[in-house]
Amino acid sequence: MDGGREKKFAVENIERNSEPIALLCDNIFYFAELGMQEFETSGLMMQILEKAGFTIERNPSGMPTGFVASYGSGKPVIALHTEFDATPGCSQAPGVAEPTPIVDGAPGHTEGHNVNGAVMIGAALAIKKTIDEFGVKGTLKVFGAPAEEQLVSRPYFVRDGYFKDVDVALHDHIGKELGTVYGLRQYALISAEFTFKGQSAHAATAPWNARDALDAAVLMDIGWDKLREHLEPTQRSHRVITNGGDQPNVIPNRSTIWWFFREATAEKTRALFEKAKRVAQGAAMMTETSYDVNVLSAVWPTRANRTLAEVIQRNIEEIGMPQWTEGEQKLVHEVQTKVKAKPTGMPTKVTPLKECVQSVSANDSGEVSWVVPTGLISFPSNIPGVSYHHWSAGVSLATSIAHKGAVAGAKAMAASAIDLLLDPQIVAKAKETFKQEIGDVEYRPLLPPDQKPPLDLNRDLMERYRPKMREHYLKERPEFR
Repeated sequence: MDGGREKKFAVENIERNSEPIALLCDNIFYFAELGMQEFETSGLMMQILEKAGFTIERNPSGMPTGFVASYGSGKPVIALHTEFDATPGCSQAPGVAEPTPIVDGAPGHTEGHNVNGAVMIGAALAIKKTIDEFGVKGTLKVFGAPAEEQLVSRPYFVRDGYFKDVDVALHDHIGKELGTVYGLRQYALISAEFTFKGQSAHAATAPWNARDALDAAVLMDIGWDKLREHLEPTQRSHRVITNGGDQPNVIPNRSTIWWFFREATAEKTRALFEKAKRVAQGAAMMTETSYDVNVLSAVWPTRANRTLAEVIQRNIEEIGMPQWTEGEQKLVHEVQTKVKAKPTGMPTKVTPLKECVQSVSANDSGEVSWVVPTGLISFPSNIPGVSYHHWSAGVSLATSIAHKGAVAGAKAMAASAIDLLLDPQIVAKAKETFKQEIGDVEYRPLLPPDQKPPLDLNRDLMERYRPKMREHYLKERPEFR
């Protein structure tokens, strides 16, 4: 591999550790823990890093399933960060081309965050070995980011100063391709609970004595729906009523509706949220209730730096796509046929570098990308044509398809980080192009300054399903060389 003995050493280390990378991927797959409840997952990752010699800071920003692992000293400071949470109600047996829950109704990995975690850990260990072998100067920081599906952790990390000394950051995320992009990638988002409080009463004998909190939540929903006609078509907003009362004969004195508000910019998202608060005020007035708002998280759009994208792309082209077997392609075709997607199979060529088109999805890594130059490594471990958060997106995630993609992603991440550690001019150029890219946009956190992370998020769901899920945990744990 071009780029010197250091990168060659790191890539060979990852190749030698392909089996533990695969095993870590599969362990996290079967843990299938929802956001803020990833205790098995983060515990295993921290154990691996600590055993390798990293210093671990636990509970960053008060999050028990987050961590910051550090190794090395001095400048530059390179951050690796990714997420590892699952999705509710998405349990799916790997390698089976039809809906087949492992535990009916339980959470499951149907985006591939289990593979994200394996890629980051595999890359981090290879970088650490390279630092030791060649006396490389610089600091590596590895951020475990809980609850990406609820967009929680990294806005708190950035707000609380964890990225203040970071020079550049690399984020890995599963995809169907081996590639990278530059430019504005995803939307901003505000996640907020609106809780209405009223007065309960017997629904049959004295409903006139009640002030119905559920009516208020429903009226807010209807009011926002009527407002949609007058909102810009770029917005996206969606909700669930998480508390609608306990039983029909008692009029609810408390009800909660949880909203996601998405827009192309942070300021437009902030404006949507302000409109929502006025709609909530109107609903409260109509029902003679009160309300309060709890902002669970709030994130800026994600962006990717051009200089870092060029570095990543060069390494990706050196590494090349995994070689897929006939059996792997057969499984992919079966799934694609089942979901009526184009039966393309897995791609066989590296994706060229391109400027991305902003999508309406969101990722809490957006916060990081507005305070330090950020690069994205996308690796091919999921099936083209499937939709995330659907059973079909879980089929490949604990199979050789995911394992091969993870090894390719770890190689690209490690090689790119080593380029940055070895060449201060690349870091300086990334910082310069970063300034040009963001222009006169001033980063102001959407997250309230005194907001606390939602530590109880998903606790009830995991407590309900974890005992049955535990029966399927793998007995073998990864041992890295």
